[in-house]
Amino acid sequence: MNTPGIVYLFSYGTLQDRNVQISSFGRELAGRPDSLPGYAQTLLAIGDPKVVEISGKTHHPVVRPSANPADEVAGTVFEITQQELLAADEYEVSDYKRVLVTLKSGIDAWVYIAA
Repeated sequence: MNTPGIVYLFSYGTLQDRNVQISSFGRELAGRPDSLPGYAQTLLAIGDPKVVEISGKTHHPVVRPSANPADEVAGTVFEITQQELLAADEYEVSDYKRVLVTLKSGIDAWVYIAA
């Protein structure tokens, strides 16, 4: 299912925003709806002025593993290059860490969760 050189990135927050994508990847990403089971979403105050300027938001969504098996977070899964994944790492602040998860669709994708 995976194309060589292509990785999957799941976004439930600002990486779905066109301006963030253009700034981070130099292009608008094409994606499809999916969800992340076993996680719950809250908001996180962002202290990095550059990230706030790019996203236009002082608070970004963040997800954490949930004890409630019914919890899931809706979002979008994107096919991106390894280089674009590194660009996403540059955009995300240190309050997030990147982990590999299995989405509801069965796709293995990278996602940024609470550090």
